[in-house]
Amino acid sequence: MAAKSRRTANINVREFENFFQGWLVRQEHYLEELRSALRICDESRDEDLCDLIARVLEHYQQYYEEKSRIANYDVSLVFSPPWFSPFEQSFFWIAGFKPGLAFRILAASVDDMSKEQSERMETLKVEMKTEERELENELARIQESVAAPPIVEVARKDNLPVDGEYDTADMESVMETLKSEMEVVLANADMLRSRTAERLVEILTPVQNVRFLTAVTELQLKIRMWGSQMDADRRRR
Repeated sequence: MAAKSRRTANINVREFENFFQGWLVRQEHYLEELRSALRICDESRDEDLCDLIARVLEHYQQYYEEKSRIANYDVSLVFSPPWFSPFEQSFFWIAGFKPGLAFRILAASVDDMSKEQSERMETLKVEMKTEERELENELARIQESVAAPPIVEVARKDNLPVDGEYDTADMESVMETLKSEMEVVLANADMLRSRTAERLVEILTPVQNVRFLTAVTELQLKIRMWGSQMDADRRRR
């Protein structure tokens, strides 16, 4: 049974890694489209830019859908993903980039927002930070519960053999509860990431969106490249 479970886990990881590699290739293609649109923004119709923006956002949504699928299989894989380098993971907040990072990228890539846009962005930032803190507190509560009763009591009880074997039913029940709670936190974190991006895009003009999404995509791919280079350097030592 354990061997079968490991084979299933390996298959799920390989399937996601294959999806992710294809997703990254498409990500690079979208970056070229965004850069091209940026060069001719003044000549482009808003409808064309909006179509590109919608396709880029849909591309990110595909990633979240696949991520949710593998998290439902084993949420621990998403919190310690083997398809990301340690350097990439150093930027993570609840198994992904922190929503607040979007505002830092925005500040560096869009410098022509109107007063109304700036005020709406500030309101969005305050709301986002409140939700970030709530999720951080919830994750901390779950992590603390791992070393707190009743889990410790269950673990101690499981150290007592029952008819020559260990009774693990209680422990499995507790771990299933923890797994479910982690899945909920992850889903809410991904929802916050998506919702923050969608609302931010609604505030910006099409041209501003192209500049913002170009900067986001460039940063993500650069972090990926730097992480790969660091891993390669470590292997050569």
